[in-house]
Amino acid sequence: MESFTHQALDAMATGDRKFFIELGARIAQLRKEHDLTQVQLAEELGVAQQTLAHYEVARLRIPASMLPQLAHIFGMGLDELVGTGVKAPAKRGPTPKFQRQIELIAQLPRSRQRFVMEILDGVLAQSR
Repeated sequence: MESFTHQALDAMATGDRKFFIELGARIAQLRKEHDLTQVQLAEELGVAQQTLAHYEVARLRIPASMLPQLAHIFGMGLDELVGTGVKAPAKRGPTPKFQRQIELIAQLPRSRQRFVMEILDGVLAQSR
């Protein structure tokens, strides 16, 4: 695998290499800003942690098909993720981690959603 990786990088055009190095660094930075480990982000993307590590340091190219999923996870547009757009103004509302948790709760069966809501109602009632 090591020689294949080096061959793949050597075959990349200089502009491509720079793009993937910057993209990998941006993904690593965003992952840390969102309090995600490589293991957690890799699981969300359906790849091995080692593969994600290779993406972050540009040993491997990030598949274009993965970019929309990354943009969604980080709560931004594709142009912002790949560094071609202007950063959108900060949105008001829940933190990205909290938002991901809400999205996961929404995927639970109704009975489990009700259970989570009862727990949250209890916690919120105690804090008042």
